[in-house]
Amino acid sequence: MDRDRSENHTGIDVLPEKPGFFARLHDRFLGSGRSDGKFDVRPTAESHFSWLRTRMSLERTLMSWVRTSTALIGFGFTIVQFFRNTYGGPDNSTMLHPTMPRYLGLALIAAGVLSLFVALWQYRAFSQYLWNKDFIPLAGSAKAPIETPIMGVAICLIMIGACAFLVVLFHGI
Repeated sequence: MDRDRSENHTGIDVLPEKPGFFARLHDRFLGSGRSDGKFDVRPTAESHFSWLRTRMSLERTLMSWVRTSTALIGFGFTIVQFFRNTYGGPDNSTMLHPTMPRYLGLALIAAGVLSLFVALWQYRAFSQYLWNKDFIPLAGSAKAPIETPIMGVAICLIMIGACAFLVVLFHGI
């Protein structure tokens, strides 16, 4: 009989049950908590520098999302301001849909804030994965994740975007 097979109560060979989707996702990104020898970390200079490159790649990805979110929030706010100053306000009857620039601006601001929030969540999840107990030998002498300024910048941008969204929503600028 195969090692991978087992017998059920009827004596018929069955394959073991595969873990569900969320269990596999948890095992993949947060570690399985079991050591079956499939993934042994050996602290060498090459693996340490690979870990550092992965960490810096994670930082660059978050910085890219900060740039993208800044552009979305800025474009949304600019669209609202441009049409308000060009056509004299949302009550101008010369425009076919006078509130459309406001709605477009709100959508762009919301997209910028939401995308940055999701990117920040993803950054934290992958950062925790890189600081998993399996990778501690590769991380170096630090005992915990090193927080970088980009986290503070991202959180400030989320607050600025949320304020811009509320200003456009309630004051109509």
